[in-house]
Amino acid sequence: MKAEPAVQRQLLELAKVDAELSRVEHRRRTLPELAQIDDAEKLVRNRRDALVSAQTAGSDLDREIARQEKEIESVRAREDRDRKLMESGSVQAKQMTDLQHELDTLARRQSALEDDLLELMERREALELDAQRTGAEVDKAEQDLADAQRRRDESVADLDTTQARRDEDRVKLLPRFPEPLLKLYERVRGHKGIGAALLRARRCGSCQLELDRNTIAEIKAAADDEVVQCENCDAILVRTLESGL
Repeated sequence: MKAEPAVQRQLLELAKVDAELSRVEHRRRTLPELAQIDDAEKLVRNRRDALVSAQTAGSDLDREIARQEKEIESVRAREDRDRKLMESGSVQAKQMTDLQHELDTLARRQSALEDDLLELMERREALELDAQRTGAEVDKAEQDLADAQRRRDESVADLDTTQARRDEDRVKLLPRFPEPLLKLYERVRGHKGIGAALLRARRCGSCQLELDRNTIAEIKAAADDEVVQCENCDAILVRTLESGL
């Protein structure tokens, strides 16, 4: 294949644009913010789950406390009824003894229930503190996630700007190349990642391997408009004064 040396040299401009586009695409896939967002999302989920767990446990304790308080009220009501009955003077001596025994039993029952209630309320207070702490952790995790998402969006916006500029540069460059040369360039680029590179001092600018003497001799003997390729990576080798041929 043949192409004017000046046209071949312009392939280096196209390769430079394509290299930057490749870097942009690679950066899109490897933005550190992506990993940060993933970690932040996991932490938010974990913290939210912990908060729900604390709130659920608190609700369960609230129901237990309400049940305990209701039972205490029931014991107090029965105690008041018995005491009023004793004070009424309308009961016999044996019944009076039975009522006193019941009052003693109710007093012990009430004391035990109140001790249990105090323990429940202490646990509820501890759970409330835990829920408040976990809620603060949720808020912080959500803020960290929002910050990471904002940084990602800013980085993506910068990449979009760079890509738009390089896409525009590429559109301007493409008409400069004959179709066969451009097809060869695109084919090599599609397979190897780099379509054309500078031959500098016997070294391919694409694969960075040094060409052997026989290959260099063949390239020297080739006409200036002959399109030559690297025997190692197939990249189009662009010859300039830096090639040292």
